[in-house]
Amino acid sequence: MSDHPEWCAQGHRCGLGEHRAHPITLNAPGAGHVVLTRVRAANGREHAEVRLTVALAAAEPLARRQLMALVNDLDTVLSRAAHLRAA
Repeated sequence: MSDHPEWCAQGHRCGLGEHRAHPITLNAPGAGHVVLTRVRAANGREHAEVRLTVALAAAEPLARRQLMALVNDLDTVLSRAAHLRAA
């Protein structure tokens, strides 16, 4: 494996030719959490790996509305990231 970038967590987090940073966790008690990890793949391409957990309402209609809002918000995040990448 090549030299580790300064942000790389090294150790067991790196493997299969990739580098991974220490994950950053954001918690919203009762609502969910987000875990974000910076990754440099074996081909040299870097990306953010995001794992999101959201608590859904027990009532089905409300849970569906939550999911649709989440899809819309994630679309906004991806669009913003694509716009910044193009700039």
